[in-house]
Amino acid sequence: MSRIASPLRYPGGKSSIFKMVSRIIEHNNLNNGYYAEPYAGGAGLALSLLFSGNVNKIYLNDIDRSIWSFWYSILNHTEEFIDRIREVEITLDEWYCQKHIQENKMTENELDLGFSSFFLNRTNRSGIILKAGPIGGFKQNGNYDIDCRFNKENLIKRILKVVAHKNQIELHNLDATQFITLLDKKLTQNNGLFCIDPPYYEKGESLYTNFYKPNDHSLLANSIRKLSRPWILTYDNSKKIKALYNEFEKYNFNLSYSAADKKKGTELLIINRNIKVPVEMKMEILFDIEE
Repeated sequence: MSRIASPLRYPGGKSSIFKMVSRIIEHNNLNNGYYAEPYAGGAGLALSLLFSGNVNKIYLNDIDRSIWSFWYSILNHTEEFIDRIREVEITLDEWYCQKHIQENKMTENELDLGFSSFFLNRTNRSGIILKAGPIGGFKQNGNYDIDCRFNKENLIKRILKVVAHKNQIELHNLDATQFITLLDKKLTQNNGLFCIDPPYYEKGESLYTNFYKPNDHSLLANSIRKLSRPWILTYDNSKKIKALYNEFEKYNFNLSYSAADKKKGTELLIINRNIKVPVEMKMEILFDIEE
């Protein structure tokens, strides 16, 4: 299964743990069920699981209006969005225009904002929409040009593949805790998994538009404890987070960071009591927590 399922590049994206999550789903007999992400972002993992047939419905949520507008636009204004991709010039002048739209995100319409998010995601360093400059720099004298991540035909194909599964995708624009509570009550299908990937505890402010303060992490933990359905949680390897989820089973795993220099970092996998981890996966992928 190709790991490049999403049209977006996303810092901290979890598409690289497709194998790990798909094995957890299979081992716990959760195949062909729902899959929910309170922090969808680039949704690479969710889309990979849907495209591969591991799950039959995905629920995507993101409180960031910029990200939500992208997903809303490709699902509901597909032709207009694709026309804009074909017609847009990938230049610094256009970058400034799209940046201006992004800076007025709360008053822009969904299509304009969604396309701005897409354009900046594909032309900014590491895909960071607001807090990064263009690939190649403002003088375009870097090793790469601003358009190096903007292969129009390839991106259109990715978008059309997402749209082909439109009836299996439900989109929300809620606070993560509200989304968790809502879905926990409304789902009629018992078979499925919540995969919760919050903003990092450490350095979150440098990566995310909607970064969390310590109290936000605590509120999320309280919401997760009330969740009656199977869930897994991924976090940066922070002592504060280990303490916050002290009563749950935890493992470390390695992840290649997309917003760094292709480096690998150690992350936390936290699982609820209803989830069983395959023994062979513990040996191959996961390793015990070092206190």
